[in-house]
Amino acid sequence: MAATAAFRDTRPALSGRPAFPPPNLGAKPVDCTAWIAAFHHVRDETERRAAPLSPEDQQVQSMADASPTKWHRAHTTWFFEQFLLRAHLPGYALYDERLHYLFNSYYVAAGPRQPRILRGLITRPTTAEVAGYRAHVDRAVDALLAQASAAALETLLPILEIGLYHEQQHQELLVTDILHAFAQNPLGPAYDADWRFPAPSAASGKVDLARGITRIGHGGEGFSFDNESPRHDVLIQGGTLDRALVTNAEWLTFMADGGYIRPELWLSDGWLAVQAEDWNAPGYWRQDEAGWASMTLAGIRPIDPSLPVSHVSYYEADAYARWAGRDLPTEFEWEVAARDGCLADAFGSVWQWTRSAYTAYPGYRPVDGALGEYNGKFMSNQFVLRGSSVATPEGHARVGYRNFFYPHQRWQFTGLRLSDIRI
Repeated sequence: MAATAAFRDTRPALSGRPAFPPPNLGAKPVDCTAWIAAFHHVRDETERRAAPLSPEDQQVQSMADASPTKWHRAHTTWFFEQFLLRAHLPGYALYDERLHYLFNSYYVAAGPRQPRILRGLITRPTTAEVAGYRAHVDRAVDALLAQASAAALETLLPILEIGLYHEQQHQELLVTDILHAFAQNPLGPAYDADWRFPAPSAASGKVDLARGITRIGHGGEGFSFDNESPRHDVLIQGGTLDRALVTNAEWLTFMADGGYIRPELWLSDGWLAVQAEDWNAPGYWRQDEAGWASMTLAGIRPIDPSLPVSHVSYYEADAYARWAGRDLPTEFEWEVAARDGCLADAFGSVWQWTRSAYTAYPGYRPVDGALGEYNGKFMSNQFVLRGSSVATPEGHARVGYRNFFYPHQRWQFTGLRLSDIRI
């Protein structure tokens, strides 16, 4: 499941780079060298993804949901400076106090911040100055880890670990945000002219889901975000879940049958979105005399009917399921099928919408302090997606991972698979 294989690595210095994720936190003795290597692995990957982009590319913010590439590079650096260095490296000198206002995201407890919608107006610091900021913080993190005692590492490594997974999330956003920006450009520029969506697995049929009680959530081994816990019992109603993802060919049939002009198929808010946004196809699709094409990371390309449909909102996924006379799975049904290895392209293709609202697991409590704002404060009005996408960094995905977006959003690589539930 190496999603980053879709992005060409043209930097020989990264060949033979250490594996990710880092060692387990409970490993004894602590291999600090491996943790430092994992830190640089992640930091280098951010720079590799930004490398094809000009300073002008890195400045643009194409909508409120997206952020400039430069901002992603600086914000992930701010995260390590704020939560690791500022509190735990004696004598550490902030690179520039003013950057903490510019590059905080939503951590209210950490101080005021530039409004999200105005991130594209941050023309200074420049992209070169952001590179200097990253280098300064990287050197300080190396020094902190190298000098830390075993007792200190017990405090430092959990913060470092969440910082690494946090930066990987922004690596995916860096790619999807620039795709959205390029899609607004009449020239249809390519992020990587040789990029190709991975070929889907040959799969058909359905996974049978038995009715019964099962345990869901993080089992305690390896990293997880706090929203994946506590582990708890859920009832699986029973039914079936498609092994394969819904394809472009199947979506074209939905469109040909009036899928976007039949209000009976849509949730009320979804129908309002269709009309307000003038949706008649998935995000980035466009039609000309040659047929349907899509804006991709390689520029504008004809629609490949065999590929999984992507860039569809929850509203569209729900309408498609209703049109097909079927349903979207719950996140728990998806997790049961995925952990048994029964789903084709569960990872590394498209995130898959579920019909589960993004809310807390029973007994959930966010961690103390500003880091407690990471997931819990967003548990309202969003839906859970499972799996991972072609833009998800290697080593980031897990069976229990809970991604979440608002139902109208579709700039991510989001698709679906269908289910049938027995009552």
